[in-house]
Amino acid sequence: MITNGPLMTSTSILMACCPALVDSCAPSVDKKLLIALRICQYSVLVGGSNRLTHSQAQCVISGINRPRLLYRISVYKAGGFPLINYHCSSLGINSIQPLQTPLHNKNDKSTYTMASEQVPSPEKGVEKSSGVNQALAGLSLSSRGVHADDGIAAHRAVAPAMHVSTTFRYSDNPDELTFWNNSNADAPLDSHVYSRDSAPNTTRLEAILTSLLGAPSLTYSSGLSAFHAMLVHLNPKRIAIGDGYHGCHGVIKVLSRLNGLKQLPLDCAVEDLQPGDVIHVETPLNPTGEARDLEFYAEKARKAGAYLTVDATFAPPPLQDPFKHGVDAVMHSGTKYFGGHSDMLCGVLAVNPKHEGWIKSLREDRLVLGSVMGSLEGWLGIRSLRTFELRILRQSATATALVSWLAEQQRDAESPVGALVERIQHASLQPEAAVEDSWLRRQMSGGWGPVFSFYLKDIDDARRFPSKLHLFHHATSLGGVESLIEWRAMTDAKVDKRLLRVSIGVESLEDLKQDLLQGLEALKKEKSEK
Repeated sequence: MITNGPLMTSTSILMACCPALVDSCAPSVDKKLLIALRICQYSVLVGGSNRLTHSQAQCVISGINRPRLLYRISVYKAGGFPLINYHCSSLGINSIQPLQTPLHNKNDKSTYTMASEQVPSPEKGVEKSSGVNQALAGLSLSSRGVHADDGIAAHRAVAPAMHVSTTFRYSDNPDELTFWNNSNADAPLDSHVYSRDSAPNTTRLEAILTSLLGAPSLTYSSGLSAFHAMLVHLNPKRIAIGDGYHGCHGVIKVLSRLNGLKQLPLDCAVEDLQPGDVIHVETPLNPTGEARDLEFYAEKARKAGAYLTVDATFAPPPLQDPFKHGVDAVMHSGTKYFGGHSDMLCGVLAVNPKHEGWIKSLREDRLVLGSVMGSLEGWLGIRSLRTFELRILRQSATATALVSWLAEQQRDAESPVGALVERIQHASLQPEAAVEDSWLRRQMSGGWGPVFSFYLKDIDDARRFPSKLHLFHHATSLGGVESLIEWRAMTDAKVDKRLLRVSIGVESLEDLKQDLLQGLEALKKEKSEK
């Protein structure tokens, strides 16, 4: 009845309610040892019921100091689990979840725990060898998006709870209090202190991202925060970077002012780079959706002793895996496809597992820079990753089919597309896409990406066209379930003013075709009537 397993409660509960049970313990059992109770006897102590009422629960915990500090209680029962979540709340426990390996009796399948299990360590980037996490390596991306955080769930609820507390109680046991140490990656993930360091929602989100990206991952308040954190950590003297998101160039400009960071062209000579410098590649490229050869830049970085970092926002897994091509760090604006619903800001930074210690250093930097996600955003991120693969594969396939249709229509000069569209850009239209075993096919083996761009022949046409559409929202950003079109000159002063960037959502391909077609027809008619 009483074990010395890792169950964090006090025998005072027994001493108050049934001293005989305590007397039956072996003399060697310390009174502070953790206990497990078979529920039939547990219920007898509180009145013989198979379901505890609120008042009974309060009676049971009356002998326990600060019950909300309990880490774990396991209950064994022959049939059914009697504690509902309301009762768990009375006990000061968040909720209940099943243990994969019973602590008391390996043949007893009805064992539950009220706290988190050990989970994948973001520092190590590998799954623990227990429970569901042991099987993660063999699961598909879609299954990992749903189950990679199962080991962290602190309750029986299927949907993740939203935790908004910024601070967490310390233990009442002085023996468990230690000096500040932020380096123990194996610390229980329910041992949070302050949400600027860690919090339940973001911890779960990072566990899922670590599994999906195949590398230790941290979250940030935005994509630019992740990019800034990466440069602060690497502290290069020079960075080679090409076209792409103007926000990253803005971060470089700030760092250049602060510490003299020098910006070089992406295709600068190897001799222009020094060990410790950074080559930063955005692929696919914003706003065109065209890809860049990561193996080429990885070799260049190797020769220079530089680091290769990649912004992979436009093609997350399963479309591409930059780490397979020699990349040192990968960043994402998680606002886009990881969020997927246009309702959260998020940045993600994943580190090649060969760089031991990077995640620890990045986590310490994040603690003092304060660039952490909010708890609501962390919860939204978990929700979003449940459908991540379903969304990204559909969006990429629809975009590729739409691009193919537009390219075919463009060849007919009499069609609205041929009359108004000058050029279309997308990874699927790059010459290497048609070459078997090309770098592009190896790199983007999962699909060509959900974002493309096209140029109209006239600037005023580009300005007016979005207002002709019914399904496409005229808005910036991308990655959501709704299709967006943006006259890109609205947010990027350097882009060609004829360019329209398109982000495909989860709508029907045929519906999107018809919307683009009717919009172009309306624009063509309007021009002819002037």
